[in-house]
Amino acid sequence: MIFLMDLQMMLLDMIYFILRSSVRTVLRPRTKPIDGELVLITGAGGGLGRLFAQEFAKHGAEVVLWDVDGGANEQTAKLVREMGVKVHTYTVDVTSREEVYRCAELVRRDAGRDVTMLVNNAGVVAGKRMLDCPDELMERTMKVNCHALFWTVKAFLPQMKAQNHGHIVTIASVLGLFSTACVEDYCASKFAAVGFHESLAHELLAEEVEGVKTTLVCPYIVNTGMFEGCKIREEVEMLLPPLEPQYCVEQAMNAILIDQPLVCIPRLTYLPVISRALLPWEANVVTYRFMGSDRCMYPFIDAMSSQASRQRPVQAA
Repeated sequence: MIFLMDLQMMLLDMIYFILRSSVRTVLRPRTKPIDGELVLITGAGGGLGRLFAQEFAKHGAEVVLWDVDGGANEQTAKLVREMGVKVHTYTVDVTSREEVYRCAELVRRDAGRDVTMLVNNAGVVAGKRMLDCPDELMERTMKVNCHALFWTVKAFLPQMKAQNHGHIVTIASVLGLFSTACVEDYCASKFAAVGFHESLAHELLAEEVEGVKTTLVCPYIVNTGMFEGCKIREEVEMLLPPLEPQYCVEQAMNAILIDQPLVCIPRLTYLPVISRALLPWEANVVTYRFMGSDRCMYPFIDAMSSQASRQRPVQAA
C-alpha cells in the first residue's frame, strides 16, 4: 500500500514538473536578486569568464576573479571596476588543490565573508589526436576541466551548506552530453564534469539543502577561438552556427537567475541528447556523418598542429 501511494505521488510530481517546465518556456519566471552576492569565477581572464564577470557586475554582485594568467585576470578586473563594482583578483592554478584551498582562505580574509556563488568556468583542450597527444597535455585537460571542480567545491560548499544559501554553476559543454571524434581528452573531461555536477545536485537534494542551488551549463561551440576551425556541414551550420560569446553568457545568466538546473545552448542541442538516449548507436553515427559532426574537429586539429609547427624553434644546422 505504501509503495502504491509513493508511486502515485511520484507520478503526480512528474506531471507537475513537466507542466511547470513547459509553462516556463513561454512565461519566464521571476529572476532572483544577486546584488551583494560574492561571486567567484574561475578562468576569469578571458573568453566566457570575462563576460561572466561583467554580467554579474551588472547585477550588482561583488566578484572574485581567479585565473592562471595574472595579466589577463587584471584586464578583466579593470573592466569590472569601471562598472563601479568591488573586485578581488587572484592568480590561481586550479589544478593544484593546495593552491585552491590556500586562495580560498585568502578570499575569505580579504572579502571578510564567504563566497555565495561559485562559477566553475575554467577549461582547456589539448587540440591533438589522442595517439599524437603527450600524456601531460591529456592530464592537464582532466585536471582543469574535471579535478578542479572537486577542489573548488570542497573549498566553498561547506560554508554554503552551513548558511543554507549559495549557488554552484558548472560550465560544461554539449560535448559532455554527446561526443565527437578527435577530442577524447575534452569529451572525457566534460562528461566527467557533467557527472560530477549531477551527482552533487542529487546529494544536495537528498540532504534537503534547499538554499544551495545548482546550474549546469552545456553550450555548443562558442566563438572564442578555443575550437578555431571546427566546422560541420555548411547547410547544417546555417541552423547551428558557433555561438557568439555574449549570447552564450546571457543565456547562461538567464538560467542562473531563475535557478534552472540545466541549460543547453542553443535549445536545438537538446535534440542530439534525446537522440543519443533513444536511437541505436548506428543511427546516431549516420546522423553524425550527415551533419559532418563526425569529422568536424579535423580542421581544428590541423590548425592546432600548424600553429604548433610555426611556434617550434628552428635548430641551427
